[in-house]
Amino acid sequence: MGLDDLDPFAILDTEAERLDRYFAGLDDAAWLRSSRCAGWTVRDVLAHLAGEEAYNHACLDDDLEGLSARMESAGITSLADFNDWTVRTRRDRSVAEVLEEWRTENGDTRRRLRTLGRDAALPTMSGPYPVGLQVFHYASEYATHADDIGVPDSATPARVRWRARFGTFALTERAAPVSVEQDGDGGYHVNTAGARATLTPCEFVSATVGRLPASHPLDPRLREALRCLA
Repeated sequence: MGLDDLDPFAILDTEAERLDRYFAGLDDAAWLRSSRCAGWTVRDVLAHLAGEEAYNHACLDDDLEGLSARMESAGITSLADFNDWTVRTRRDRSVAEVLEEWRTENGDTRRRLRTLGRDAALPTMSGPYPVGLQVFHYASEYATHADDIGVPDSATPARVRWRARFGTFALTERAAPVSVEQDGDGGYHVNTAGARATLTPCEFVSATVGRLPASHPLDPRLREALRCLA
């Protein structure tokens, strides 16, 4: 099943609004809670979301060379460095300032993407890529980070369905060495290198974004093969 019947812009709007509502209701103690992202608090996740808008805007402005030059001058040479930079450079700012930055910059990103339309080509670090598919990637990241910080309603059926469908698409797109079949009861039968398992839709989504608990019995070969959105 493809993705043509799904509206990526509406999905991204929903995920952004979900995060915004959650952020708006947090008190000082809640911002300092640990997230599922190693070493990051809830506040750090917000800072990361705000900081990565630099990349989103560079794509929209067709200025990836300029972004690369700025990052190089700051000593950033890897994705891990960039992620650290998004958080570190906002630690001396108030939560209110960072939240307003994210709201403004992300709102602009979503508006500009919708104006371009899903079939337009967007410059990315991996080359030109369809806007609609890039929007699905952004929505997937928002949903994942929402789970990381404990936003409610992560397992609503509609959310799980689109995330599972996009995860299946992403596995196919990258020619991941794993077969995926969905049965009539909604389970996902996965197979790679002789390792087989049946996952619930929620487990399958967690596997595609690299968030299955360490205690989950899934074979390490399947964990590696299914991880495509993290």
